[in-house]
Amino acid sequence: MLIQVLGANCSRCERLAAKVQLAAEELALDFTFEKIGDIERILSFGVPVTPALIVDGAVVCYGTVPPLDEIKTYLTKAEKEQ
Repeated sequence: MLIQVLGANCSRCERLAAKVQLAAEELALDFTFEKIGDIERILSFGVPVTPALIVDGAVVCYGTVPPLDEIKTYLTKAEKEQ
């Protein structure tokens, strides 16, 4: 599973990145994590605001830092769809 967090080093982006990594580790997922700060790459995903969470190429959420349980739900759903 490829998990990407889009954002340019703002505090919300950093919080989302930390929560996503924690959620994936707690779920014992086989994942690759990437934090993307390059504006051109961020724009290529078509998200209107950051931070954004991308799982296996699909935009899962943007503009917010969801609770840990919600992030786990996103990741579990994506894993089932693989």
